[in-house]
Amino acid sequence: MKRKICIVIVICLLAALTVSACGEAAGSNGQVNVYNWGEYIDKDIFRIFERETGIKINYFEFQSNEELYSLLKTGSTTVDVIIPSDYMIGRLIEEGMLEELDFSNIPNFSLIDPKYKNLEFDPQNKFSVAYMTGTVGLIYNSSMISDEITSWSSLFDERYSGQILMFDNPRDAFGIALKYLGYSQNTVNEDEIREAYDLLALQKPLLQAYVMDQIFFKLESGEAAIGPYYAGDYLFMYENNQDLVFVRPVEGSNFFVDSMCIPIGAANKENAEIFINFMSRTDIALKNMAEIMYASANFEAAEQFANELEPWEYEIMFASAEVLANCDVFIHLPGHILALYDQLWIELKR
Repeated sequence: MKRKICIVIVICLLAALTVSACGEAAGSNGQVNVYNWGEYIDKDIFRIFERETGIKINYFEFQSNEELYSLLKTGSTTVDVIIPSDYMIGRLIEEGMLEELDFSNIPNFSLIDPKYKNLEFDPQNKFSVAYMTGTVGLIYNSSMISDEITSWSSLFDERYSGQILMFDNPRDAFGIALKYLGYSQNTVNEDEIREAYDLLALQKPLLQAYVMDQIFFKLESGEAAIGPYYAGDYLFMYENNQDLVFVRPVEGSNFFVDSMCIPIGAANKENAEIFINFMSRTDIALKNMAEIMYASANFEAAEQFANELEPWEYEIMFASAEVLANCDVFIHLPGHILALYDQLWIELKR
């Protein structure tokens, strides 16, 4: 189902539900500073939130978990709500960089699917509320690559030299290399990580670029032929370029859970919790899903939205149990392994 149809359906539902939701936080004021991934929220809902609560949203974007970590670590920005991925949440918790949530301000936590609660990165669910989930796959242009792509090996294939894109962050890039080599993306075996480095070093001359959000536009426009990217974004890319094909490689991939958290010392903690509660509401989650095409952690929204999808869209947006069994969820790694990643990444990017 095309995005514009989804939006029409969800807006109708939103109109019916918002009336009853208005005033749930009436009387609040001030502001909330939100940091999120690019193109990962329906910004139209900001007006609804501000009208209902009186709280002004200041919204900013980051391109990788590592960029967000650097922003928080240097204290170079004021942040109230962040939406990092699983493994980064684990690191932030370990380093004492997140506030414990007051769930009395987040009653819509009851709408979060239990399978996204008490996960490895936050086993007592003190610090996070799941937002969206999805998988990483390969996207390639069938008008530029005649072969049927099924494996990560295509990213290391000399035939596609100059047309290959690669994630510009160590965890994702090494994760792809590790998966292709048959290793866990969460390995702590230094020999396996160094073997992945050697593979990435061989790949480097074949690359058009290391990029993050630009992968979307480069593949959609035909500027590049192949690269790893996120399943939800593919559904929009396909609308504008139907030569694009999405595959989950046979070796397996990454399944991620992005969650809403509050950094330690946030100036507007209560407002942040009100925002998290708002984002967890079923009508808002539905509207948000229609805009970004990722699977909401709100079980009511996910069930309702799934009914509106074509089978092929559903398979991409909601990965099957069989697919997920072949995926790794990144976990936070020990300090000496993170240091090794940093060292090897710097060497790779020289």
